[in-house]
Amino acid sequence: MPILVSAMSSRPSHPLQRLFTYSREYRGQIWQASFCSVLNKLFDLAPPALIGLAVDVVVEQQDSLIAQYGITDIRNQFIALSVLTFIVWSLESVFEYAYDRLWRNLAQNIQHKLRLNAYDHLQDLDLAFFENRSTGSLMSVLNDDINQLERFLDRGANEVLQVITTVIIIGGVFFVLAPSVAWMAMLPMPFVMWGAIAFQKLLAPRYAEVRERVSLLNSRLSNNLSGITTIKSFTAEAYESDRICQESLGYSQSNQRAIALSAAFIPLIRILILIGFTATLLYGGLITVDGQLAVGTYSVLVFLTQRLLWPLTRLGETLDQYQRAMASTNRVMNLLDTPITLHPGNHRLPMSQVQGDIRFEDVTFAYDNGQPVTEHLTLKIPAGKTIAIVGSTGSGKSTLVKLLLRFYEVQQGRITLDGINLQALDPQDLRQAIGLVSQDVFLFHGTVAENIAYGSFGASREAIRAAAKVAEAHDFIENLVSGYDTIVGERGQKLSGGQRQRIAIARAVLKNPPILVLDEATSAVDNETEAAIQRSLEKITQNRTTIAIAHRLSTIRNADRIYVMEYGQLVEWGTHEELLERNGLYAGLWRVQMGEKL
Repeated sequence: MPILVSAMSSRPSHPLQRLFTYSREYRGQIWQASFCSVLNKLFDLAPPALIGLAVDVVVEQQDSLIAQYGITDIRNQFIALSVLTFIVWSLESVFEYAYDRLWRNLAQNIQHKLRLNAYDHLQDLDLAFFENRSTGSLMSVLNDDINQLERFLDRGANEVLQVITTVIIIGGVFFVLAPSVAWMAMLPMPFVMWGAIAFQKLLAPRYAEVRERVSLLNSRLSNNLSGITTIKSFTAEAYESDRICQESLGYSQSNQRAIALSAAFIPLIRILILIGFTATLLYGGLITVDGQLAVGTYSVLVFLTQRLLWPLTRLGETLDQYQRAMASTNRVMNLLDTPITLHPGNHRLPMSQVQGDIRFEDVTFAYDNGQPVTEHLTLKIPAGKTIAIVGSTGSGKSTLVKLLLRFYEVQQGRITLDGINLQALDPQDLRQAIGLVSQDVFLFHGTVAENIAYGSFGASREAIRAAAKVAEAHDFIENLVSGYDTIVGERGQKLSGGQRQRIAIARAVLKNPPILVLDEATSAVDNETEAAIQRSLEKITQNRTTIAIAHRLSTIRNADRIYVMEYGQLVEWGTHEELLERNGLYAGLWRVQMGEKL
């Protein structure tokens, strides 16, 4: 189950706070990486001090600072400086390797956990969530937004820490060595910090717009790639290219608006830095000439001023990364905060114990609080029997399947399986007990064998072949280029509709569930394929509860009972012969399909 950040009412408001709250288990690694970043910067700032010591040796010779520690020989002083330099540079390199590895591994760990938790959370949401959002926008969150966060953790977090360390260390050194000069070097700092905060506030909404724009672009691309056959058949390539152009242009323009602001940050910071550096260079030089400041100390201050102020120019790039990452973090965390409306029951019902007695009791349901699709519906499906549900389009037939599988929750009434309310059942147990064969067969990119074994992942090749034979799919599979190892393509596009349908039936046969649901399983195939599918269905519906939803009444005429729906309610029920004798809605539909009535 996904780890949610917190309840909607109490979650941290700032995306960085939300990220830290989410990443609690990685705090030890964060501290280690931060410690190495700080130590690396300490050793990185040491060379200017070594240069100052070298200048001090040249100018003062036996009276230098190093000589005060007992090394009076000038040659030995330079040897000592060389050894110290080697040690400092080596430690700087060691800690650079350490922080780089720690931060990058941390980025990988967090993005891996975040992507998995976001995906797991998505799987727990009901179908209404997916029907109201495009696949491309969700892909944008799972891929692009999480990758954006990873890029910031790779580099940006270290940059922020090292800038803070630089300001603290060099500021302290300045006030110790030359308090009269220190304030000049530090003068730009408040303005730089103020500018960074001001830019952050201005950039935040612009990068939020960038994330939304890329989401729309991904959505359009995903939709078009899925519908490429339709695009080509309607010669709509130019039209779709224009729509992609518009979405891409919108994304580009939103980026340009953000860039126009972020690009101004570095030039403005450079002006402030120039003021501080020039003041230190001029005033420090004058007091050094007057003898108020040692030459070595002045050299250190000049170098340190540059080391203090010039890294601030990278704040623009770091700030840019930070704002992109925070906009992405908000989108990922908002996804994780989406409430799960499907509450798993704790009643376990192993598939071996399922009898298959299903009852809909006074069930009312509406999509998105609209008009009820089913209203006060009551029907019984005895265990081991085959029942059919027919009716005109929009009468609520397929909705019953979605409610039975708990893709949606009933809003009134209840559905029971073997006398147990579905809401009390563990959804995994419920769905394991049901085999669904629908009109819209989804095959995954992979082999035929992998698609038949989907959901029965440990099945042997012999069991897969046996299931294919029952589904009358074995012969055509053997004639494929690589037989059961043939790649079916995305959504099974290399196979015909009838072939996909028979693989779906083989998948259900292999699962061997006590309840079988056939949702328009033969409505999109030719007569020959329909006959083959009907033969296989006659075999697999024996001794199991079967619910067949169909437009073609000829396929369900032998059902034990037929329910006729209209506007979400049951209007007729009985056997095929009883319904024809009643001369109601079912009899009218039958005559139309038999060509007796226009």
